[in-house]
Amino acid sequence: MWRSVAAKTSNFRRLLRINHNPKVSYTDPFHHFAPEKSIFQNPRVLLSHGYSTETWRLDSSHDDESIPTVTSDLFRENAGLDPAAAAASDIFGEGVDLESQHLDTAADGDSAFAEGLDSSDEMAEEADGAEEEGAPESLGDTKLQSVVSLLQNTAHVSLESALNELELELDESFVVSILGGELIPGENLLGFFNWVRKNPDFTLTSRVMEALVKSISVQMRKKDAYALWDLVKDIGEKDICLLNVEILNHLIAMMSKLGKGKAGYEVYTKFEDFGFTPNEDTYFLAIEALCRRSFFKWASSIIDKMMESGVVPDDQRIGSIISWLCKGKMAKEAHSVYLFGKEKNKRPPTAPVNFLISSLSRKDDTVKLALEMLDDLSGEARKYGIKPFTSVIRGLCRTKDVGEAKNLLTNMIEAGPPPSNGVFNLVIDAFSKLGEMDEAKTIMKLMESRGLKPDVYTYTVIMSGYAKGGQMEDAMKVLSEAKSKHAKLSHVTYHTLIRGYCKLEEFDKAVELVHEMKDYGVEANADEYNKLIQSLCLNAVDWKTAEKLLDEMNEKGLHLNGATKGLVNAVRDLEAEFLGIEETVIPAVAA
Repeated sequence: MWRSVAAKTSNFRRLLRINHNPKVSYTDPFHHFAPEKSIFQNPRVLLSHGYSTETWRLDSSHDDESIPTVTSDLFRENAGLDPAAAAASDIFGEGVDLESQHLDTAADGDSAFAEGLDSSDEMAEEADGAEEEGAPESLGDTKLQSVVSLLQNTAHVSLESALNELELELDESFVVSILGGELIPGENLLGFFNWVRKNPDFTLTSRVMEALVKSISVQMRKKDAYALWDLVKDIGEKDICLLNVEILNHLIAMMSKLGKGKAGYEVYTKFEDFGFTPNEDTYFLAIEALCRRSFFKWASSIIDKMMESGVVPDDQRIGSIISWLCKGKMAKEAHSVYLFGKEKNKRPPTAPVNFLISSLSRKDDTVKLALEMLDDLSGEARKYGIKPFTSVIRGLCRTKDVGEAKNLLTNMIEAGPPPSNGVFNLVIDAFSKLGEMDEAKTIMKLMESRGLKPDVYTYTVIMSGYAKGGQMEDAMKVLSEAKSKHAKLSHVTYHTLIRGYCKLEEFDKAVELVHEMKDYGVEANADEYNKLIQSLCLNAVDWKTAEKLLDEMNEKGLHLNGATKGLVNAVRDLEAEFLGIEETVIPAVAA
């Protein structure tokens, strides 16, 4: 028991020694802290570390030299005490009974307690040693923070003078750390770099240059970007060893993101002056920078050099280049890129390929190129490739290559993608315009055999083909078939037939169709009446029927233009005048 009392008395002396020591170091598993004042003289130390104010108990009954008791978990952990032993060590107040149950409880662990105190001394000594060893590193960190704080400050001060006052010892890692700092304006980064560049005791490296370029690239400010480019050009003329391809690629990418395509192109043109060979990234970034600003011809020149050099971008990049050229209406150039990638076993994504096929199909002289590209589609790309196939068929029909269009339609039926109503209608319309009505009817029957229902447009284009050839009976048969399949027809359907009858000067049948229109959900509009009235007046000189149609228009609230009204009146007056002359001439002859 007395050994226990002696051990606790020794602990008390240790605490007194700590109290008189102006600096205390202790080891915390989460933080290292070395306050200038004793932790007992400054209770806020523990408060700042998140320890409860309940761990401090100040006895106001003691004099000024009395020592407050520390019962925190922090003390117990660092002293190697368990909670019972820590409670037993509370012997600072006068009249404390050392024979209390706390001391009795701790009696069995006297040796462990003594060992814990010894280990506490060793831990304190190790912490003091670590602090002394870490002093140089702390000094370096302080210098680093000082420079960063200076560069982050936007006040109007002489940056060079302020840096000189710090008396820095520069090395590569230190400079790179500064240039990679956050929240430092690009202008100050450039100023620091120029200051370092003038320092005779420091040799610049490409690593330092890369750090500067990357930091400026992140901030994305036009002013800093142009200042950096001026700096790079100056370095390229005086100390080319500091530059490399990656640095220049970063500059091109930054100019591209800033929307400065010409500046990016200027960086690209400096590769040859600096003696560098462009790589895949160089070509792609330069092309991207120009295409973003719609400088497609400039981009095309870079693409030509890329292909001449044998540099092959990956699949995604080839697809992007193809899409950009198609947007710039340079489908032929895009097709050259496609063939270049194909030779190198590159497979661009489906979307750019489909875009290229559609673009080639829009021009008569490149439709066949689009047709050839369809053979490269396979698997899912062909299965869901209805859009590019439709584009090619539309192009073939526009160029009146209906035979090739029919072959492609047959190929789609056999191997996919399955043709839709729209595809069939394109081919039917092409044959109808050429007057090949038998072929048109055959395609329509093929359409029906596949379970597709001809729509009103299908019937209309066939009727139009018959009407153009003067085959109005055949056209009316198609109309009858359309009526049986569709309850509502269209203005175009009737307009086609009315025009056909007017060409044949069968105006009565044309008028009948006008009256029939409303039975199939179509109301004749002012344009229909206007054209029919003009035909009646100019071709049939039938102003009476024209006036009847004019009355119908008034009843329906339709407006007839003044020119047509004047035409009706003129024909009527002309007929009246002609009849008056006849009445005068005939009696004279009889006499």
